[in-house]
Amino acid sequence: MKRIIAATLATAGLLAALPAAAQGVYRIVGPDGRVTFSDQPPPAANARPQTGASSSGSASGGAQLPFELRQIASRYPVVLYTGENCAPCNSGRNLLGSRGIPYTEKTINTTEDAEALRRLNSDATLPLLTIGGQKLRGYLETEWTQYLDAAGYPKQSALPPGYRQPAPTPLVAVKPVPGMPSATGAPAAGTPATAAPPAEIPVQPPADNPAGIRF
Repeated sequence: MKRIIAATLATAGLLAALPAAAQGVYRIVGPDGRVTFSDQPPPAANARPQTGASSSGSASGGAQLPFELRQIASRYPVVLYTGENCAPCNSGRNLLGSRGIPYTEKTINTTEDAEALRRLNSDATLPLLTIGGQKLRGYLETEWTQYLDAAGYPKQSALPPGYRQPAPTPLVAVKPVPGMPSATGAPAAGTPATAAPPAEIPVQPPADNPAGIRF
């Protein structure tokens, strides 16, 4: 009789545990990027039930950078300044791509772009590569490799599958100014034909080059 009662209690305990097991396992990402799993939901908002393979996608649809690479890129962001019909620019782009370096590309195609580049670099040499606050004028593979190594970037690509580099953007985003002639040569709508020429728009260098590498 005692054996029957013990077996019944054990079966009841297993049935009671089933709903808890069905709740799922929570995936918890700590402040240091370390991932742990638990059946107890933490108070942090970054925990979510683990229902299958973990997702590495970001809100933009591209894959998220690994934690260590993300830390390096935040300390020493890489920006490549390029121009049209620039063979050295293509060589620099290929080097960054072969090493899997996440970078931002700024194109120099207009007079405004060239003026802004001179403010950054004192001349219009292309390509220009910045790694944190370090500026590398022109393309020299050994030099670029040396500085990328010193910044801590991996020698081989560590980018996850599906990662896409941001699309190149002009160094200066030109906005239409009231009073400027339109594409047809006429003043913009709602602006008198005798409007004075607009004042020069100050160009601010990109804010993604904080003080960085020192050798």
